[in-house]
This record gives sequence, C-alpha cells and structure tokens, in this order.
Amino acid sequence: MKESESLTPAVFHILLALSVEERHGYGIIKDVLARTNGKLRLGAGTLYGSIKRMSEAGLLEESDQRPEEANDDERRRYYRLTKRGRDAAQLEARRLEQLVFDARQRRVLTDLPKNRDLEVTR
Repeated sequence: MKESESLTPAVFHILLALSVEERHGYGIIKDVLARTNGKLRLGAGTLYGSIKRMSEAGLLEESDQRPEEANDDERRRYYRLTKRGRDAAQLEARRLEQLVFDARQRRVLTDLPKNRDLEVTR
C-alpha cells in the first residue's frame, strides 16, 4: 500500500480484527460487530471478497495453525496479518489520525466525543 492510498472501511476493520489474533471469517465478523457496537455489519460477500483481494495484495494470509481439536471446525479457514498488512493498518490509522487533527484545526470537530458509540458508515 502506498502512503497516498486509503483503505476501504471493510478492509481496515478486517486488518484491525486480525491485528490481535488469527481469526476465521465468522470471528472477523463478530469482532467488527463488537468494536463498532453493531454499526458495521460485514456480509459474507464483502468479507470474503475483501479477504481474497487482501490476500492477493499480500496484506493477509491463510494460517496453517489450528485451534485445539475440541474447538476446531475443519471447514474454517483462519487468517493472519502479514507484515505488509500490519504496515498498511498503521498507515491508514495515521492517515485517519491526521484527518481528525485537520478537522479539529479547522474547527469542524470541536470537542471529544462523550462516548465511543460513533456512527460508522459502510
């Protein structure tokens, strides 16, 4: 990812979900729902289309690690971030941070939110 490029919200949220631990598709969906308080729902088509493109771009890869057999479903595919994916997430976070700074400087955003229940658009 080049510094001038931005990520789609879906891609950024998938990267954030994988930044903590390896996850399968449904685990990614649940993580995004929880972090956005249900405001962003990734459908299967969006999720797996994004995963395919992200894998082709080298942002994530399928993991060969599996959970304990009692907690595993052999049909699940687990994904993990690559270094390139972590770098892309960091670049995007910095880009967004700069946007918020600029909004405050221009008095578009004048105070801190009272809670983290902010609207997230798709």
